[in-house]
Amino acid sequence: MNRTFAVLLLLLLAAAPGSALAQDMLARNSRDSSTIITSVENDKFLGGTDEEYTNGIKLTWVSPDLTPGRDEPGRPEWVRGLLASLDPWLSAFPQLYDTSRQRSVALSLGQSIYTPRDVYAENPPTSQRPYAGWLYTSLALHSKNETELDTLELTLGVVGPSALGEEVQNNFHNAIGSRRSEGWSHQLHDEPGLMLTWQRNWRFMALDLPSGLGLDVIPHAGVTAGNVATYANAGGELRFGLNLPADFGTALIGPGSGVSAPVAVNSERLGASRWWGAHVFAGADGRAVARDIFLDGNTWEQSPHVTKEPLVADLLAGASVTLGDFSVTYTQAYRTQEYEGQPGGGHTFGSLSLSYSY
Repeated sequence: MNRTFAVLLLLLLAAAPGSALAQDMLARNSRDSSTIITSVENDKFLGGTDEEYTNGIKLTWVSPDLTPGRDEPGRPEWVRGLLASLDPWLSAFPQLYDTSRQRSVALSLGQSIYTPRDVYAENPPTSQRPYAGWLYTSLALHSKNETELDTLELTLGVVGPSALGEEVQNNFHNAIGSRRSEGWSHQLHDEPGLMLTWQRNWRFMALDLPSGLGLDVIPHAGVTAGNVATYANAGGELRFGLNLPADFGTALIGPGSGVSAPVAVNSERLGASRWWGAHVFAGADGRAVARDIFLDGNTWEQSPHVTKEPLVADLLAGASVTLGDFSVTYTQAYRTQEYEGQPGGGHTFGSLSLSYSY
């Protein structure tokens, strides 16, 4: 008990605006910081359903700046080795290789689960999306400055029983005493998945008052190609609040995420007088979809499928709080109709994200 009290007291002292410990914690340049982002999405969050895109989880680690020539004392040996391996390849991409920008590597591991609306039928209706699990890992290269972020990402994974969608969903339902989904025997077949994504985010400061109130606009555009998904997308986000974080906003689970890692070249992540912040946001992302394995079905063999809609949009709204190196964000999302005859039209789900820079 005494040890617990001591730890809590230490954390309170660290959080105090005027404390020396807080000043020291915030005196680190963002170039030298790693960021861990954990995101959980579920349609039970303020939606109360258990269907369509029903659950997603993703863990992302964003490295410190790996720009060539930044050979500070104490830089880990594995970072030098990674730079030596990447630099010859990156030299073919001038935007990513620009040494005036901050460059990071992002590694992710995630799983997404999709079900029809009628999850209690042993033979799911053919008019509803098929059961599917997607288990994946990704490697992304981030090249950024205060106003622009370029992401090039390779995602590899598996769709089908090996993605463990049935086990995760039904074991969780068993644990909470909820009824099991009965139609997983009709899920998509095992298929390796590959996607290559490029995305660019911009950040424009529209209002930056001495009081700490700010307003920024963060548009984005990108393209993803692969057997799991092929689409072009564009959208943006509007944020308003106190001490807006120096990052590229909010992203749902999917290719091109990791945008909430801080960027402030040659400056601290947060000034000593700005150790906390809070803001609200609203945004949208539109996609022109050529391929969606979770609707089109397996690529090389027959499987359940539906007729997808070629144009899909996500509408987002939420709030975020930053406390020192921590940031907590909740997003409520509405996804427009994804396939013909989708029960209820669009779909609502929530997203909870925790970001920590160290």
